[in-house]
Amino acid sequence: MLYIKRFLQFIFTLYGLAVFISFLLLIFPLVVAASFFGKIKGGNFIYSLCHTWADVFLFMLGIRTQYIYKGTPADPSKQYVFVFNHIAYMDIPFIMKAIRNRHFRVLGKAEMTKIPLFGFLYRNTVVLVNRNNAHDRAKSVMQLKSIIKKGISIIISPEGTFNMTHRPLKSFYDGAFRVAIETQTPIKPILFLDAYDRNRYTSIFSLTPGKSRIVYLDEVPVDGLTTKDVAALKNQVYRIMEDALMAFNASWIEKPAKENMSTQ
Repeated sequence: MLYIKRFLQFIFTLYGLAVFISFLLLIFPLVVAASFFGKIKGGNFIYSLCHTWADVFLFMLGIRTQYIYKGTPADPSKQYVFVFNHIAYMDIPFIMKAIRNRHFRVLGKAEMTKIPLFGFLYRNTVVLVNRNNAHDRAKSVMQLKSIIKKGISIIISPEGTFNMTHRPLKSFYDGAFRVAIETQTPIKPILFLDAYDRNRYTSIFSLTPGKSRIVYLDEVPVDGLTTKDVAALKNQVYRIMEDALMAFNASWIEKPAKENMSTQ
């Protein structure tokens, strides 16, 4: 039975890749044209294409989005530093479903630009970072701050890469919290509860249809904080997101072993 399930997932993933590549080829000429209009105007247009792609892509995969608000909705007149839990290959379309009606930019891994065609789109929409290089990380922070000053929100995975720990979250980098404090921009945490079940990090060929719950938590203000408060802010947001993931019983979290009960 397990082999049948894996075979079906393999076939379904091939179907998903075919849908992804077909849509990418369809919009690629528009992406190239938009790239001539600069990172802001051209980038905003490419993001609008990506929103359409996410809607079509997830619909054709049979993935249903459910929005859960555990706090006040994001104010459309404000900029935010959005942070999310990074657990699966499907995080990018889920980001596009989660944040609408505002301009934003994603901080992403530089190595993704090596993917044919997709890499060109990625390079023209994402703030690139090589997390293994301190100078590169500092440069990306400067870029993110510049973007916020232009009235555009940013979205960052503070974990930096896939959480493979089976804890709710892996440790956070400082970048998102430093940017938030230095620009006095509130943090808005978002949780992807079912991304792991839709296409987990262990294999790209684990794609499945089903629900996708997106949880919006209360914004975390940074008014009056200084760079001395980066660690405290990081820990505060970590605990808020960790507690919520545990409350929702996220599927990748390793459950504590039950104590053996015996009767004499």
